[in-house]
Amino acid sequence: MEKDLYDLTVSYILESQEKFYRLAYSYVRNKESALDVVQNSICTALEKCYTIKNPQAIKTWLYKIIVNEALRHIKASKNEAPADETLPEQSYNEPSFDKDREVYEAVQNLSEPVRTVIILHYYEDLTIKQIAEITNTNPNTVKTRLYSGLSKLENKLSKEAFA
Repeated sequence: MEKDLYDLTVSYILESQEKFYRLAYSYVRNKESALDVVQNSICTALEKCYTIKNPQAIKTWLYKIIVNEALRHIKASKNEAPADETLPEQSYNEPSFDKDREVYEAVQNLSEPVRTVIILHYYEDLTIKQIAEITNTNPNTVKTRLYSGLSKLENKLSKEAFA
């Protein structure tokens, strides 16, 4: 059974690694940081895959690990003292977001809980129930955040369209 869980985890990681990177990038907005988040998340998942009680929950379990790791990374980077010698920040365009860059930027300006729900639902195609499991919130709270975020996005994007 343990070997099956490990193999199932590995196969899901291999087929979903681009989704994991995209999710991590949507939080940290930096290529190298996103790769670090994904790498740390995969290591954690492989170490703890034997604790999974329901093999059908691997998808939400892994997304939860990635979201938590991304939030940990953001918090840790805020606490870091800036280095004396810093390299100039290079711009990096994520190809998967180029198409709807304006919408993506508006999503990034939402508060963290609302942004998480929008990203998981629309960019990662997760259900309300899966998002509730990942964020440890009530499904009704997820719905409220989703509709609130959509309303804020609609207002912001319609104001920009007429400006």
